[in-house]
Amino acid sequence: MDLLRFATAGSVDDGKSTLIGRLLYDSKAIFEDQLEAVEQTSRAKGYDYTNLALLTDGLRAEREQGITIDVAYRYFATPKRKFIIADTPGHIQYTRNMVTGASNVDLALILVDARNGIVEQTRRHAFLVSLLRVPHLVLCVNKMDLVGYDQVVFDKIKQEFLGFATKLTIPDLEVIPISALEGDNVVQRSTNMPWYDGPSLLHHLENVHIASDRNLVDVRLPVQYVIRPQSNEFHDYRGYAGQMVGGVLKPGDEIMVLPSGMTSHVSHIETADGPVEEAFPPMSVTVRLTDDIDVSRGDMICRPHNAPRSAQDIDAMVCWMVDEPLRPGQRILVKHTTRWAKAIVKRLHYQLDVNTLHRNMSAEELKLNEIGRVSLRIAQPLFVDEYARNRLTGGFIIVDEATNVTVGAAMVVDAS
Repeated sequence: MDLLRFATAGSVDDGKSTLIGRLLYDSKAIFEDQLEAVEQTSRAKGYDYTNLALLTDGLRAEREQGITIDVAYRYFATPKRKFIIADTPGHIQYTRNMVTGASNVDLALILVDARNGIVEQTRRHAFLVSLLRVPHLVLCVNKMDLVGYDQVVFDKIKQEFLGFATKLTIPDLEVIPISALEGDNVVQRSTNMPWYDGPSLLHHLENVHIASDRNLVDVRLPVQYVIRPQSNEFHDYRGYAGQMVGGVLKPGDEIMVLPSGMTSHVSHIETADGPVEEAFPPMSVTVRLTDDIDVSRGDMICRPHNAPRSAQDIDAMVCWMVDEPLRPGQRILVKHTTRWAKAIVKRLHYQLDVNTLHRNMSAEELKLNEIGRVSLRIAQPLFVDEYARNRLTGGFIIVDEATNVTVGAAMVVDAS
């Protein structure tokens, strides 16, 4: 079975946590003692129903306020596919949490309250999904039971969102009317909406095609670890371990190692389960070469005529994640794939209003939860692709060199 990672987003009280609870409950993915605890808590809070949102709102502050603050990860599986859910916050105050949760997912699920329609936060979340290049988006029009399962209400919301989505980069979009509380169109097709002829949410999640989303053209293998067994039996063994983040690699293929530029050929590819005939994302592999060349952690294995850019001047879209703002002249650390480097902020081009898409060209700093275009000068070359080409070699994190705290997430726009 393959694995689908997806993130939920939406405004406060749109029902994200309830929807995830419903998915877990209706797909038989929760234990009896968990359900009993949720039922007891629901009764204690005075609900006349089992509040499935309590399955995911794990922080005490979340349960007390009825909102999602932190990113909550949940795991479940059906006979067709395994799933990892990132339940991300909807409030603008927690934009950084949403960016973190949605940065490595295959699909984003945005909820809209059918009574309120498309609101400012819906547009903000859709823009962030587009910025993060999430390849699949599902808009769930929730709480259809509270509008009498009215098709006119659904069609109006759908058309408004489709009009806005034309301004964004969203390769695949599905719009589904649901009721998370009642279970309509979540796992099973609803009899309350005979006018809707599309799939249920779970059916779509089980069948959405994700294999072609990954870049299978550009070979990229950041070296995580050099394996040299210290026994006489394997004295001549040298393997280079890492996770494939692009392309397809086979024994016999010619490769180049950056930054040295040395070339060789692949002799063997191995995994924890034994040798394989090819490696592709997101496999973790050990590659052995026909030549004994110098390869270290942080190096990049690629093809000689299809290499990433070796760049020290990088323009990137940055989401800032801490109270202390980002300013030009600031010294930082950058972690890109398996490579660390020191850097300096050369210039802040603009701060982007994620609600209106307006560019504030006069901004002098990036504050907490703000996004902007920044130029960085890196002390040593990074081997990058544009984020639109490869999300893994085109993204990196920014770290405070004094505290080792992650302060920003960045997406490469241009590099030289």
